[in-house]
Parts: sequence; structure tokens; C-alpha cells
Amino acid sequence: MSLDPDDLESRLRREFGGSRGESRVVARQAVDLADAGRYEADVGAELTADVVCEELADAPDGTPADRWNWWIGSLELAFGGYGQFGVRRYRE
Repeated sequence: MSLDPDDLESRLRREFGGSRGESRVVARQAVDLADAGRYEADVGAELTADVVCEELADAPDGTPADRWNWWIGSLELAFGGYGQFGVRRYRE
């Protein structure tokens, strides 16, 4: 099963707020991460919208990009090689 970016984008806005552009970029980065297979190889589980939302819910308060970058930073510390999946900018 692949990660549906439209579904994830909607869930991110609903659960964490932020702008549409921000949620869209986070969803794209999540799809890129899933397609790379790195998360599944390191963690042993498929990256799904449920997993992304659960992980982001554990992050300190913030918008989807804030939470995503916090999680990506955690993965970078644990496994290395995740920095390229961070969100640096997006259109409002």
C-alpha cells in the first residue's frame, strides 16, 4: 500500500492546523520518505498516514512542518540519513 499524499495532507491540516501549502509539502516529503524505503528498512514497518500522524502527535506543539522536522530530526539522530527529508520552506 502506498502513502496517499492527498489523504495525508487533509489529515495533517485537520489534526495539526497550519496552511494548505505547509501540509502539502509535509505530505510530499512523507511520500518521498516512504518511496525511498529508508524508514521501512530502519524501523521494520511501512510508513503510512497513521504512522506519520501518530509520530507527529508526539512532537512538541507546532504546525505540521514544525512537528515533521522534529520527527525527522529524531530519525536523523537515531539512524542518520534523514536530513534530506526535512521541510525547509513552503508557500503559504
